[in-house]
Amino acid sequence: PEVGVESVDSTCFGRNYFKSAEVVDADREQVLADAAALKELATDYYRPEVGVESVDSTCFGRNYFNSLESDGNIDNERKTIFAEAAALKKLATDYHHPEVGVESVDSTCFGR
Repeated sequence: PEVGVESVDSTCFGRNYFKSAEVVDADREQVLADAAALKELATDYYRPEVGVESVDSTCFGRNYFNSLESDGNIDNERKTIFAEAAALKKLATDYHHPEVGVESVDSTCFGR
């Protein structure tokens, strides 16, 4: 990095003489607008207290293809979720209380 880079190649300095000044200015304005929008998105990403404002109708959805008769399926899923949550709670409790001990009757646990 101490040694500087010298370049006198004419292709390093370029300007497109085939575009008019208005087109170049329009491109510049578009680039600046995109940079401002990106800056706003980055600021919103790092500041979650700003919140999200959206009124797009596609944000709210309902599946009209499921019939009302499938409520029994929802009950079965709910029971399964509660059973899995209870098993996870028991495992977490056992993990934090080593005095409970481990019970195993699987013969493959004992090797010789």
